[in-house]
Amino acid sequence: MKMLVTGANGFVAGSVIAQAAGNWEVHGIARTVTGNKNNPLNHHVCDLVDSGKFTKLFERLQPDVVVHAAAIANIDFCQDNRETAKSVNVDVTRTVAELCKSSGTKLVFCSTDSVFDGIKGDYSEEDATNPVNFYAETKVQAEQIVLEASAKNVVARLALVIGLPVSGKGNSFLIDMINKLNRNEKVNYPQNEIRTPVDVITLGAALVELAGNDFHGTIHLSGNTKINRFSMANYVAGVLEFPEETKSLILGTNSNAIAGRAKRPNDASMINDKAKQVLKTPMLSLADGLALTLNKNAKTNGNGYYKIWS
Repeated sequence: MKMLVTGANGFVAGSVIAQAAGNWEVHGIARTVTGNKNNPLNHHVCDLVDSGKFTKLFERLQPDVVVHAAAIANIDFCQDNRETAKSVNVDVTRTVAELCKSSGTKLVFCSTDSVFDGIKGDYSEEDATNPVNFYAETKVQAEQIVLEASAKNVVARLALVIGLPVSGKGNSFLIDMINKLNRNEKVNYPQNEIRTPVDVITLGAALVELAGNDFHGTIHLSGNTKINRFSMANYVAGVLEFPEETKSLILGTNSNAIAGRAKRPNDASMINDKAKQVLKTPMLSLADGLALTLNKNAKTNGNGYYKIWS
């Protein structure tokens, strides 16, 4: 079976690629060559915005499944650069969905907990979306495109992703926090933003599983712990055994009180009951997920890559 992963150099895609190795023929697409030479990946350089070039590549590869992880995820950039954000997050997704539809390929699309307005929290898959910023608007539009294209497709809404990169760099808040605290720099984390964080290893395993099973529709991939981002940062710093003096550099903020920034949902926590019912991959607490991504109690698939279900 052949898997095509978009955004191959990213944080989430790197975990998918690493954990699919051995069971899939994995092909990754990114705009630049990956810097990880240890990854068992057939890498293709392609700007997905170039639909003609991407179509030719897709038709040549003829994948059995596509995990579409490529996106512009910077909320403030999307707010200020709407045409660019739409071209990548919506128009590229439409191209991917149409190609998958015409070839009978299953599509697993990576969405976000930001599609909700954050008023009530504890969102299930049946709750209505109501985006509060343009990034989330593009994701809602993309979700609709994916679900309307084929009954076999999956929309996976991802909670805040934590952990160390398995492969690829991407945007890891943990790496950023560690680097800044090691330099004795202050770090700001919002107390108003409540999330249900999922570790990148669990997430990668879940997406690989969704690529290979019969599930279709919308599913929430989130952890079992509901926590605000400031408290989460303090907890992580404690697990990493930073001294109290260093932990005092972690400051609480209100992200929606900062001028010039796009609005964020306050409580975007998601219920993961469906994931627990249909997946072998266990959804973990913050403590267990952090232990897993910090290489504690983690199992490998024999190639040095993490695997938590078999």
